[in-house]
Amino acid sequence: MASDTLLVVTAGHIDHGKSALVQALTGTVTDTLPEEVARGITIALGFAHLDLPGGRRVAFVDAPGHERFVRTMAAGAHGVDAALLVVAADDGVMPQTREHLAVLDLLGVPDGVVVVTKIDAVDPELVALVVEEVTALTEGTVFAARPVLPVSAHTGAGLEALRDALATLHRRERPADGPFRLPVDRAFSRPGFGTVVTGTSVGGTLVDGATVTLLPGGGTARVRGLQLQGEPAASVGPGLRVALNLAGVDTDAVPRGTVVARGEVPCPQVLDIAYVHVHADVPLEDGASVRVLLGTAECTGRLHLAGDGDLLVDGDEAYAQLRLEAPLPCLPGDRLVVRRTSPVVTLGGGRVLDPWAPRMRGRDRKAWAEALARLDAGDAAVWLERAGEVGIDAATWAARGVDGGVVLGDRVLARGLVGRLEGVVLEALRLFHEASPLAMGMPRRQLHGGRLSHLSDRSVEALLERMAGRKVVALDGPLVRLATFQVTLDPAAQARADAVLAVIAEAGLVGVTSETLAAGVGGKDVEALLRVLERQQRVVRVADLGWVGPAALTTLRDALRAWFDAQAHDPTALLTPAAFRDRFDLTRKSTLPWLAYTDKVGWTRRLAEGRARGEALGTTG
Repeated sequence: MASDTLLVVTAGHIDHGKSALVQALTGTVTDTLPEEVARGITIALGFAHLDLPGGRRVAFVDAPGHERFVRTMAAGAHGVDAALLVVAADDGVMPQTREHLAVLDLLGVPDGVVVVTKIDAVDPELVALVVEEVTALTEGTVFAARPVLPVSAHTGAGLEALRDALATLHRRERPADGPFRLPVDRAFSRPGFGTVVTGTSVGGTLVDGATVTLLPGGGTARVRGLQLQGEPAASVGPGLRVALNLAGVDTDAVPRGTVVARGEVPCPQVLDIAYVHVHADVPLEDGASVRVLLGTAECTGRLHLAGDGDLLVDGDEAYAQLRLEAPLPCLPGDRLVVRRTSPVVTLGGGRVLDPWAPRMRGRDRKAWAEALARLDAGDAAVWLERAGEVGIDAATWAARGVDGGVVLGDRVLARGLVGRLEGVVLEALRLFHEASPLAMGMPRRQLHGGRLSHLSDRSVEALLERMAGRKVVALDGPLVRLATFQVTLDPAAQARADAVLAVIAEAGLVGVTSETLAAGVGGKDVEALLRVLERQQRVVRVADLGWVGPAALTTLRDALRAWFDAQAHDPTALLTPAAFRDRFDLTRKSTLPWLAYTDKVGWTRRLAEGRARGEALGTTG
C-alpha cells in the first residue's frame, strides 16, 4: 500500500469547502479541535485517506485556508505529490486562492486537480463563470493541464469524476538512499507509549529501533515503533505520512518545525538560494527582513541579493543569500517560501542551492551570482571551491552523491586549488634548493609546517605522491626535491669536499665524526656536503663511529675474507670480538660499532660465541 500511496494537500480560500470535500470523499471529519468545531474553520492540519479501486490510497492533508495560517498550509504542502485547489462557486477566486496557488508553485508541487465546490448553491451559469475564472488563473501552472471539476460535497455531484481524476495523479520521485528526514507537524504524548511525532517523510529510509537526531537542537532519541498511514510498519521510506514513537525524549523537545533525521543534514543560518519574486504589488529590497517557511519550520532573517540588482518586482528571479536568526535544517533542492515580516504576505520563494554557504561580502555579489548559476546548473565544483584549500571531508563529499574534485588523502579539493597547492610545493622546493644547494632535499615536515600547515598529514602525503607520480618532484625517504634538481659543487664546495675526503681517508677505520670535520675543515654546510659524498658513494657513515672512506672499507672486507679463508679447515671457527679488535688494531669502543656494521652489510653473521662468515663475503676462495 505504501508504494502506491499518494499524498494530496487541499488548498484554497477559507470557507471554500476543503474539509467538507475531504469528508465527502473519505467519510472522515478532519476538523476535530474544539476551536475548529466552534468556529467552523480549519486551524491545524487534518488527515484522512481514501482507498481507490486498483489499490491506490490517497492520503489527504487538509490545510487551513485563513490568511493567518498560511504557514500551516505551507507545512502541509511540503513534500506532497499533488494538490486539490479548491474554489467555491459562490465566491470565486479570492485572495487566499491566489496565495495558496503561489505557495504550491513555489514549493514545486508537481501535480493536482482544480475543484469548484458548492455548485449546488448557485446557478449553473455562475459555475461556468467560476470555471472560466479559475482556468485563467491557473494558466502557466501545473493545474493548467488538468480539467476543472465542478463538485458538490453536499449532494455528491461530481465526486465520481474527482475520484477518477485522483487515480490519474502521479507520485513524485524522492531520494530513498539519502538522509532520512521527517519535518514534525505534530508532537503529543500517548499513555503507555510516550512521545509520538507525525509528519511527511521527505527523503531516505528509517527502520524501527534506529537512533535519530532531532534537528536543529542535536538531541537524540530511539525509535521504538512507527506507523505508515496509521498502520504499523518495520520501516518507512520517503513521501509518506509517518508517526514515530520516540523513546528518551519529551514532547517539548520536538516542537513543530523539528526535523527527525537519520544521516548528515546541515543546519545552517546562512544559505544560498535561487529565488523568484511573485508578489505583484510588494517589491523586495536587498537586505529585506523576511520570514522563511521550509518544511514545517518558520524562522526570520534577511535576504541579500547576489548580482547587480537591489530591487525585485513581480516575476523577477535572482540568486540570493538568506541570513537567518536560527538554524534551519535543509539540503540542496529543498523548496522554501519567503514572506514579509509585517504585514505578513507571501513575497516569493525558491530552492536551496548551498546550505554550507560562507557569508557573502558586498564586493563579491557579482561573482557570487556567477558561482550560484554554475551550482544551479549542476557544477558541484563550486562547493569545493568555496571550501578552499582545506577541502571537504572525503566521507562527507561521498554522502553528497556528486562527482568531481581531487581526493587528497582524507579530503576532496577543487582541481584548480590542487594545482595552486602544487605550485606552493614547487616554489617552496625552489627556494629551499636555492638556499641549501648541497641538501639532497627538503624535509617533509619542514614543507608541511609552512604554507601547507592547514592540510592534514594524509592530504600532504597524497599531494606529494600525486606530484611524484607525474615526475614533478622526487621523494627520498623523509626528503622531497624537485625532480630536476641535482647537487652541483662549485669550486669552493669542491675544495671543502676534497679536504673532507682527505681527513676521512687518513683516519682509516678509526672514522671521523661530523663535529670533528666541521671543526677542522670548517663551514656550516659540512653535514650537507657529507650527504652529497655519501650519495656519490665516496664516504660511508658507520653508526656510533663516524665517517669512513671506501678504501678503509675495502681493506676491512678483504681482511675479513682472508681470515675466514684461513680457517677453512675448521668450519666451526668463529671470529670473537677480541680477535676482531686485535686484528684491526681497534679500540674497545670502536669494536662493537664495526661488528654491527659488518653484520649489517653481510660480511659477518652473529652467533652466540662470535662471528661466522657472512654471505656477502662469498665462499672460501
